Amino acid sequence: MNNSIQYNFNHFFEKFEGGHQAGSSSYMLHPTTGIGQVLRLYPRSELEMVMSDYKLYQNHDIRLDSLAPMVEFGYCYEGSREISVPGARQEFMPANWSLQLINTSEARLELGQAQSFRMLGIGMSVGVFHHFMTSIGGVQKADFNSLLGGKSYRLLQEKPPASASASLHHIAASLRDGTMNNIELEYTVLELLELALRTFLEGKEERIGLSQETQLRVGEARRIILQQMDNPPSLLQLSRMVGLNDYKLKVGFKEMYGNTIFGYLREKRMEQALKLLQAGKSNVIEVSCAVGYSNPSHFAEAFRKKFGVNPSALLRENSSRI
Repeated sequence: MNNSIQYNFNHFFEKFEGGHQAGSSSYMLHPTTGIGQVLRLYPRSELEMVMSDYKLYQNHDIRLDSLAPMVEFGYCYEGSREISVPGARQEFMPANWSLQLINTSEARLELGQAQSFRMLGIGMSVGVFHHFMTSIGGVQKADFNSLLGGKSYRLLQEKPPASASASLHHIAASLRDGTMNNIELEYTVLELLELALRTFLEGKEERIGLSQETQLRVGEARRIILQQMDNPPSLLQLSRMVGLNDYKLKVGFKEMYGNTIFGYLREKRMEQALKLLQAGKSNVIEVSCAVGYSNPSHFAEAFRKKFGVNPSALLRENSSRI
């Protein structure tokens, strides 16, 4: 394994004060920091894989000091987190897979308290990335620096195809119960990487990263729709408010957040509704209105589709515990 990539991951784990090794590959959070663990594996000598499953008791703002440039493939099973680099902020969304190109020591990762985080990350050096992106005929199909386009960081994310989702959840379940053997792990990881790299990069070299100014305007659009969740502006109104045309706003939002503007808003509405219902201080109609649903039946249907439970049943369950 490349020592620089190991350093990058080691530095991240050291930020959780009091963390300790519970075994050769399992890193347990200290009881005062949170609950859960991080599993570190090496499916191949040049790849480091991290499976995280934890909940923090306090907010964490972690500076990601990188010893060397790297590429990281990831999948977010549960919990959202934000990363900030000079001039921009981006968010990792649940049920998205992602590809990070990292050439900076000024990135910061923000993790919220009382939120469950389940994530998969597979890190590699730039040299390994170039090897994977080179054909057996010697043609390199993607270049790290060209993809960055002069920037120090780039995040690509989107919903994975169904075949990849099945493999990602199989990995999580198999690692949790310890049934996956090494050859299956190596095969599955390489299969996922091949599909992800092909999906994100092949034939898309012309997809230029967003300018810093555009990222700031897209980020402002995100702030507006979350602040006005109960009555958001239309796409055309939003584009005028942030000073972008509607096409550039749609494309930029999808690249930064891996979802359409109003698809993202639906996800955030459901997350906020869940928090309000768990707090137990509002009834279903009040929660429905607070997150922008004028029809409680439509809200209940969307909530049930997202979480598999009726909002009224969840409210009763939480009320009985108080």
